[in-house]
Amino acid sequence: MAHIDYYFSMLSPYAYLVGDRLEQSAKRHGATVTYKPFDIVAAFPRTGGAPLPARHPSRIAYRAQELPRQARKLGMELNMTPAFWPTNAAPSSYAIIAAQKAGGGDLPGLVHCLLKACWVEDKDIADDAVIKSCLEGAGFDPSLADSGLLSGAETYAANLEQAVSEGVFGSPFFITDSGEKFWGQDRLDDLELYLAGKI
Repeated sequence: MAHIDYYFSMLSPYAYLVGDRLEQSAKRHGATVTYKPFDIVAAFPRTGGAPLPARHPSRIAYRAQELPRQARKLGMELNMTPAFWPTNAAPSSYAIIAAQKAGGGDLPGLVHCLLKACWVEDKDIADDAVIKSCLEGAGFDPSLADSGLLSGAETYAANLEQAVSEGVFGSPFFITDSGEKFWGQDRLDDLELYLAGKI
């Protein structure tokens, strides 16, 4: 059975655009997925990247065209100027880590609920009420937002170190157990072809 480590940032609009496609692809090919939220802002200077305000104007302008274009292609809503962005990505990341450890709910649904809250619904995903609402909606105990803080923080830090050591430099980033790497939501089709043994 194939396995995918999925590295992503809760600040990433491209991670929002993944939607449910990763999980659907994994199901079609009998693959498992480990969700690994990480601190992309801390990763940038270690991997040659830069936060959005520090990028060249041409890169910022391209992003402003590309994101809405990709959203339209996927039939997804996207707010390019969310009310709470950037925000503290740690609390929602901790909740995802705690939910994955606890099991029993819809983890992909939780991730998408939180990302949609930021990129469509103008909610602050650092807000405890927003996190607990998404946990409950995805079938998890909302108290995981509190009880998972310590272990979540430790895993979040470990995810960053593992991401850097494995060559992750952006979000979303997918690594198979055979070491194949795919960067970007627009590479999910390639990941699917790889899982199918076609490339």
